[in-house]
Amino acid sequence: MDGSSTLLFDSASLFFRAFFGLPASLTGRTGEPVNAVRGLLDFLARFITEYRPERVACCWDEAWRPAWRVALVPSYKAHRVASGDVEEVPHDLNRQVPWIRATLEALGLPVVGALDYEADDVIATLARRADGPVEVVTGDRDLFQLVEPTRPTRVLYVARGVSRHERVDDAWLRAKYGVTGADYVDFAVLRGDPSDGLPGVTGIGEKTAASLIGRFGDLAGIAAHVGELSPGVRRALTASVDYLGPAAQVVTAATAVPLPDLDLTLPRAPRDPDAFAHLSDELNLGGSAQRILAALAGR
Repeated sequence: MDGSSTLLFDSASLFFRAFFGLPASLTGRTGEPVNAVRGLLDFLARFITEYRPERVACCWDEAWRPAWRVALVPSYKAHRVASGDVEEVPHDLNRQVPWIRATLEALGLPVVGALDYEADDVIATLARRADGPVEVVTGDRDLFQLVEPTRPTRVLYVARGVSRHERVDDAWLRAKYGVTGADYVDFAVLRGDPSDGLPGVTGIGEKTAASLIGRFGDLAGIAAHVGELSPGVRRALTASVDYLGPAAQVVTAATAVPLPDLDLTLPRAPRDPDAFAHLSDELNLGGSAQRILAALAGR
């Protein structure tokens, strides 16, 4: 890649948000909801228009709960399992996922996934491959670990809404949590993340986690100085010693996912205009279709 900018979308994070944020009354010709499809297209159009990337990728969860992560921390996303290894997803959203993928492919927006890896890992790998600026669009805090000033990489964080998204860099992280992107994995391991089934260290919240990292640098530094800690914190860390190492591996996004060489150039028109026109008609994409086409054309 050259020094031009890259915009990486955490696809599932965005289409889940679209599904729960838009009314089910948005339906296709068959009467089935298409709110996730339309919402995702509107989100993509907004970010492409605002940030004008040269390259884009819609990153995909080929494995939403990889076996290698579960082997490290069995509670990882366990509360989101419907049965076996199937994620609990509303039926009306599950029905839309193939339409989402077909629509992205008709547009020519690169859909990138890898067997046994989550979208986070694909995003991390593409971000580290890029030579120029990278911006990651997600509602997932775990990807704050990718923030760094040298490449540079920012997260466009949509937790407060797409229209109110926050531009997360090291200054934002210091103000919010007292850590940087380079510290974020160890911070998250100590604090825990109930949404991913990561318990953290009992009794250590965000402030204590940030203070420990500020004093000792990282988990290894904290472990090396455990004798200097207060009795309560020392007991908590000692009780969690078997959790810390595996949890750090689980939280860390893989940066060497075996991806082929990819052309992530932003298309200026649909790759398959007939297929996109058919999907637009069948799914009643209406203004959402027009907005993504305008975004691609640079209007």
